[in-house]
Amino acid sequence: MSAVPVPQPRATSAEAQATAANTARRSLAAALLLGGAGAAVVLLTAGQTWAEGSAAVVGGALPLTADGSEVTGLPTALAIVSLAALVAVFAVRGSGRILVSALLALCGAGAGIASFAATTGGDALDDKAATTTGDTAAAVAGLTHTAWPYVSAAGAALLLVAGLIALRHGRHWPAMSGRYERDGSPRDRARAVPADPERPEELWKALDRGEDPTDRS
Repeated sequence: MSAVPVPQPRATSAEAQATAANTARRSLAAALLLGGAGAAVVLLTAGQTWAEGSAAVVGGALPLTADGSEVTGLPTALAIVSLAALVAVFAVRGSGRILVSALLALCGAGAGIASFAATTGGDALDDKAATTTGDTAAAVAGLTHTAWPYVSAAGAALLLVAGLIALRHGRHWPAMSGRYERDGSPRDRARAVPADPERPEELWKALDRGEDPTDRS
């Protein structure tokens, strides 16, 4: 005889809520960590050497270099926007949070594409060669690219992943504290301070009412 399957107890509502809360916390931590790290990487690599070459001058060749901000400023700009979006995702709810999360993902994708595109040209060094030699038609020779554009692209990939996590799990994340929002609910009024019958103005008020302020009965 085959054993009769024993029905397994279903997870209680409290357990399901606890699981959802843990998932939300983990996804939130992952998005913050990846987004912050990705933006930091992109911003830091902007100051590193991305391209190298040389310009022909009288007596030899002059070495030239260009850092990330000189090659393209797009990854830096998108990283700054990504940081703003990462903060703004907690200040909005509903469809607004979806839009901000999508912006974060798009900024990561754009920064990555711009970083990769920087490895295929040498316009920044050509401009430096023209300035150095005084010949507007001068072009850089021996153009090479370092690994920094690829590091920037890796940081942009982290921003993209952070945006995708926000799109997937952001609806479960907490929003800005309600202490700073006006919900229209009535506020507690200050308690009225009982009047002191010994104060001069209270004595005069009692006389105006025809009362004897010295009567303690």
